[in-house]
Formats: sequence, C-alpha cells, structure tokens
Amino acid sequence: MSDTNQQELTTTTPLGGGGANSLFEKIWKKHIVKTIEDGPSVLYIDRHFIHEVTSPQAFTGLNKRGIKVFRPKQIVATADHNVPTLNQHLPIKEELSRKQVEALVKNCAEHDIELYGLGHPYQGIVHVIGPELGITQPGMTIVCGDSHTSTHGAFGAIAFGIGTSEVEMVMATQCLLQSKPKLMRITVDGELNKGVVSKDIVLYILSKLTASGATGYAVEFAGSAIRSLSMEARMTICNMSIEMGGRCGLIAPDETTFQYLKGRTFAPKAAEWDEQVAKWKTLHSDANAVFDKEYHFDAADIQPMITYGTNPGMGMAVADHIPTTETINDSDRSGLAKSLAYMGLEQGAPIRGQKIDYVFIGSCTNSRIEDLRMVADFVKGRKKAADVEVWIVPGSKQVEAQARAEGIDKVFEEAGFQLRQPGCSACLGMNEDKIPAGKYCISTSNRNFEGRQGAGARTLLASPLTAAAAAITGVVTDVRELLN
Repeated sequence: MSDTNQQELTTTTPLGGGGANSLFEKIWKKHIVKTIEDGPSVLYIDRHFIHEVTSPQAFTGLNKRGIKVFRPKQIVATADHNVPTLNQHLPIKEELSRKQVEALVKNCAEHDIELYGLGHPYQGIVHVIGPELGITQPGMTIVCGDSHTSTHGAFGAIAFGIGTSEVEMVMATQCLLQSKPKLMRITVDGELNKGVVSKDIVLYILSKLTASGATGYAVEFAGSAIRSLSMEARMTICNMSIEMGGRCGLIAPDETTFQYLKGRTFAPKAAEWDEQVAKWKTLHSDANAVFDKEYHFDAADIQPMITYGTNPGMGMAVADHIPTTETINDSDRSGLAKSLAYMGLEQGAPIRGQKIDYVFIGSCTNSRIEDLRMVADFVKGRKKAADVEVWIVPGSKQVEAQARAEGIDKVFEEAGFQLRQPGCSACLGMNEDKIPAGKYCISTSNRNFEGRQGAGARTLLASPLTAAAAAITGVVTDVRELLN
C-alpha cells in the first residue's frame, strides 16, 4: 500500500493553493500532474480498486501492448460482483461468472497485484473492504471500474467510477485524464426524526433533486445532520451521490473519521499517524469557498423513505401517497406512467400496505456491520412474515465474522432471516441471487432500474430499518409504528 513513489508524478502545488478553496479543490490541486490548455488535467491516482467485471478487458489491453501494470502496489483487487453468496467453497456454477473470477486470479498473479479473492479473510464488496481495511484515507484520489466508487468520498477523498479504457490507463500510468467538475454543496442541518437513518437522508435529497439533479457536479455534503453520522452512515450518503448524477460525493474528515481509521490494518501507524492526521485536519472547505450550486435541507422534514418507480429519484415518504401526473412536472409525466406500469402500482395510491415478496439487506450501500446491528436490534424477538424471503448479505468476510462473533447470526436465524456470504448479491442480478419476474423486493441497494435485480423484478429502495419492518409484516410498513 506504499505511496513512496507518488511525489515524482505529482506537482508541488501547496495543499489548497492560494485563496479560499473547497475541499474538492484542495485535493484536486494537489494531484494535478499537468493541465492541458483548454482541455482536461492529468490527475495522479493514489489508489485503484479493481474487481472481476471491469478489469479483464483492461488487462487484455496491457497484454496486447506488452506492458506491465505501472504501480501494482497501489492497486487492490477483490471478487464481489459475480460471486455466489452460498457455498463459496464450491466452484461457481454460472459459466460467465466463473470465467471472470478465474481471469481476475490469473491477471493479478501475472501482474503482482494484491487479490482478496474467494476464501480470503479480506474478501468482500470493493467499497466495503477499502474503508474497513484502512486503505481508503482522507485526501486521496481513488478510482475503480464501478460507479459507486463515490462511497470512499465519505473520508474526504475524491473517489469516482471509471470506464474500462480508463482502468487500463490507470494501470499503465497511475494517472488519468479528467476535466474538473462543477461544485455543489448540499447542507442538511438539524436532528433526525425517530426511524430516520442515512439512507432516508439520501433518498429524500434524491426525491428533491431528481436522478439528474447533480449531473456534472462534485457534491460535498455538509451540515450538522451529516456531521452527526457515523462513518458507515456517511458512506451510504456518498455511495448514492452518483444516483443524482454526481461525479462524486465527499464529506470533510473530522474526529469521527480519524477514530474510525485509527488502528485499521493499512492505516498509518505511530509517528506517521500523527503526521497524517495533522494533514487531514486541513481538508475542509474554507469559509469563503465558492460553489456553483448550493442546496439546504432541514433534517426535521425527512421521514422514512421508499422508492415507488424505476429510478432512485422516484422516492417518497412511506406515509405518503404515490404521486400523480397532476402533482409532478410535465417532463416527468410520461416517465411516471411507464414506471408505475412496470411496477404494477397506481397513481395516488398509498404505498404503505403494498405486499412484499423478498427483502434484500446488503450491497455496497448498506451491508456494513452497523447496518446488520441495526436490523438485528429491530428484529430481535420477532419473526418474519411467512410468505417473505429475507436475504442478509454482509459486505465482507470481516463483517460476516463480526456478525457471528456478536451473535447477530443467531438473531437472524431465529427471525427466519438467511445470513449469506459476502458479495454484491441481489443488488444487480449479475450472479445467482436474482429476484423472480413480477415479485416485489424491498432492497437496501442503490438502484431500482427495470430488471436491475432480475428480469421483471420490481424493486423498492429503502433503509435497513424500513426493509426489516417489511420483512416482519410482509407489507410496506412505516417503521415508526413498530419502534419502541
């Protein structure tokens, strides 16, 4: 994980440069190698995460050119998208999934890249293992061939997804051509209501900004409600910044960040820790920093949320009624009708009480130990509805081990929930965990597109608490009704 050779490729621009700068600008300026006149910048990349889906073509490109990965020690690989979440000790059944995972193993061995593959104690979803291992740190530039790389921005890093050709570019040069995005700040102040968690915050923001409201922007989340969140809750917020069209999302590091990182496997140690924390404390937007667009929200206005349509911006409070063509913008009316036809829902109808067939608690959005603890605390002493199938998929082997050590697995077993093995699972229907056509699934993942969880599957996005409430009752439920 060493960055000892970074300086030869980066400029000597002081952290933040001159004048007032935003958090994004401070990190961006420090990583510019070269700016092309009237064009993009050559940006140095500190950390590159790869997985089995978007890396094979990049490795093939390198091999065709007869070159090796430039800085393999700054790349971390894991298998997550295509892995089964049951019986991981057995060969993968699906042929494409098996071939992709085998290719990752072969390519990492040939290029001397650290791989946390199936059976490794660090294996898991790429955006879960980076933070929990202390690989993700404030002030970094981080990329991965996966759109939800924005998750890592919760640590005060510039983190974004890249395409396969860009994966190859970073492998070959440890740099990337990038145009600087516009800057947006979303401030959420106040105290959260009972039953409202970070997933509700981001679904609420999405319902206000829409799925394209932050297109072309780097989004900084700020305010007292954001600062009150744990690191794992902050990761949920930044994870879904991409769902509003943002290039990335980030939150300034603070004592919560430092306490989370301290002592983790690849976090700085001893004197180096003190040196890094001193630098990390400078990573915040200056008082006079200018943003191209700003939004302010009151935490008191946020209720437990759920989606009703086929993009993450089509969200509503669980207690409300589904919108009608008369209550939304003209441009959204045809999309509303199409989405509701796919979802089998009616305009103006309540969503509370809607029958649910599956509950999926997992994905890079909500599969960390705090998510599992939250659900276990809620369901302890309760039983799932008889006709609902519940999958709990931890985000990593470490999360799984911690859940078993704390007895969370026993709580789930008694409730009738199935604790599976780590992987992306039913988030994207790319592995064996698919929702059958026509069935309704409350999911803690990040996308509800048509067919996202399987051909014809109907997905409603919600928080772990709201998902757990539906698992118990068998229908969409306002979790506040079941909280003590």
